[in-house]
Amino acid sequence: MSPQTIDIAVPDLTGKRAVITGASDGMGLTIASRLAAAGAEVVLPVRNPRKGEAALATIREAHPAANVSLRSLDLSSLASVEALGGALQEEGQPIHLLINNAGVMTPPTRQSTADGFELQFGTNHLGHFALVAHLLPLLTAGRARVTSQISISANSGAINWDDLNWERSYDGMRAYSQSKIAFGLFGLELNRRSAANGWGITSNLSHPGVAPTSLLDARPELGRSEAMSGRRFISALSRRGILLGTVESAGLPAVMAATSPDSEPGGFYGPRGLGHLGGAPASQKLYSRLRSPEDAARIWRASEELAGVSFPAA
Repeated sequence: MSPQTIDIAVPDLTGKRAVITGASDGMGLTIASRLAAAGAEVVLPVRNPRKGEAALATIREAHPAANVSLRSLDLSSLASVEALGGALQEEGQPIHLLINNAGVMTPPTRQSTADGFELQFGTNHLGHFALVAHLLPLLTAGRARVTSQISISANSGAINWDDLNWERSYDGMRAYSQSKIAFGLFGLELNRRSAANGWGITSNLSHPGVAPTSLLDARPELGRSEAMSGRRFISALSRRGILLGTVESAGLPAVMAATSPDSEPGGFYGPRGLGHLGGAPASQKLYSRLRSPEDAARIWRASEELAGVSFPAA
């Protein structure tokens, strides 16, 4: 049995500028390729220039007319995030689509960002939070749609409010869940604050289900010398089209959330299959941990303080 090919319609994006984090491989590359094929100018901020150049070559081979380019970004460094924001502000072009897709997953031991934050919280959430703050004028100018990629892990665990940086204890999966819950709360609060303050931005969420992406691979830079437990099993099910998604299908919920004229501000999109692990993308019920506006406002305030950025009020 082979996985069923899944596709969705993407509207014409000619004249739109799209910025996609984490697009040098895997489902992020799928997302970038789909937007480039639809005519968008696609900007790929990457940490690894070699992987970035390979991604550009892949996109251009499939779509020779694609308008794609690289910028430098390390989401685990707030200075790097600020530098990208400054570079794009100097270019002066409105941003119409921002897909916050990059992430790291479950270092076996606690690691820190350049600024001393727990790596997953600092990269997956705070880095993107600061990026949106630095890009806000360009996002407002483009009346942008911001899509933030969370995870089914946001449907378990909790925010460790008394120790956001896991300094007193560390559990890789619990810290990963926290980073994705915080990120989801941010994406929804961004939509609320934009509506209240007239920023002109709409924000929604997506999740990829489960697929054999590079998040599961050996990652020596994270202290993980071997692929995560279950990687082979996930790959085998994916190849056979059983329950789980593929790298290609995993990117489609974010494409739908970011580009569909029917996707809702504050909406949530993921695979429609059993357990929402794979299948075609569709609107989904919001996870219980993301439903509290009070929690969203609380993590927003904490994030402004930790990341040293602020958003304007009306």
